[in-house]
Amino acid sequence: MTSTAEPHTAELQPRYIRANGMEFAYLEAGEGPLVLCLHGFPDTAWSLGGLVRALAGAGFRACAPFMRGYPPSAIPDDRDYSGLALGRDVIALAEHFGAQEAMVVGHDWGAMAAYAAAALRPDRIKRIVTAAVPHPRRFLLRPARQQLRASHYMFKVQVPGWADRRIRENDFAWLRDLAASWSPGWEPTEEYFGPVKAAFADPARLKAALGYYRAIPRILFQLEAWQFLLRPIYVPARVIYGEKDACILPATFLDQEHLFGDRYELVGVDAGHFMHIEAPQAFEAKVVEFLKAA
Repeated sequence: MTSTAEPHTAELQPRYIRANGMEFAYLEAGEGPLVLCLHGFPDTAWSLGGLVRALAGAGFRACAPFMRGYPPSAIPDDRDYSGLALGRDVIALAEHFGAQEAMVVGHDWGAMAAYAAAALRPDRIKRIVTAAVPHPRRFLLRPARQQLRASHYMFKVQVPGWADRRIRENDFAWLRDLAASWSPGWEPTEEYFGPVKAAFADPARLKAALGYYRAIPRILFQLEAWQFLLRPIYVPARVIYGEKDACILPATFLDQEHLFGDRYELVGVDAGHFMHIEAPQAFEAKVVEFLKAA
C-alpha cells in the first residue's frame, strides 16, 4: 500500500526539544498556527508524516512528537504514563514551541493526551481533533459488553510480564495480528510496521508503551484524574471515528454530547482503527477543515 501517510520521508527528520522535564523528539513542517499531532499504540510519529505535510500545506506549523517513552524521545524518570502526564506534556510542548495557544490532533493514546490537555488548560488549547477514542469518561465508565470484549487486549497487558514477552515473539506476529484485527481488510505493511518493531525491540521501550495501559486502573482511584480526565471538555472538538473500527467500536462514540461544553462534532470515516493510514486523504481533509474553521 502506498499513501501519503507512509512513515519514511526524506524531508522529515527528528528534531529535539526539552519539555516537561524530559527530551522529546518530533517531526516538523510548515509555518503558521501550531498544531501538535500525537500518535497512539502500536504506532510512532512516523505514521503521522502525511498529516504533518498536509497541515503544512494548509498553512499550519505541524509538529508530531514521539510520545513519552517512545524512541527517540526519552523514557521519563518517574515512569508516569497516566493521562494527566500526557496532557501536561502537550501543554509543555506548546509552551516550548512558543505558542500561546495550540491546536491538537490525537489518534488513539494521542486522543487521550488531547482530551487531558484540553481539560487541564482550556486557555492554552484552541481546539482539538481526536481520532479513534471517545471522551475518556464515555469509554471508562460506560463501556458496553461488546466494547469490553473488543478491549480484551487491555486486560491481557495488565498481567506482569505476559505482554512484554508475547509481543516480541515471532517477529512481533501477535502485535501485527492485533493491529490488523482492529482494521478489517487492512494489513499493516512493513513500511508502516517497521518503525514499530524497531521501537519495541528494546524491552525498556516496549515496557514504556505498555505503561500507558497499565496506568489506566489508577485513574479510578485518583481524585485529580477524576477532576480533569472525566469532566466535560470546554474546547471546540471534532471527534473522528472509524466506521469499521473493531478496536473502539463505533457505538462507543454515541451519547457523549454532554461531555463537550463547546462546539462538538462527531464524524465518521470509512476505515478501521488506523484511519490515518487506511484513508489518509479523507482523514487529513476532515482534520484540516475543522482546524481551518478556527
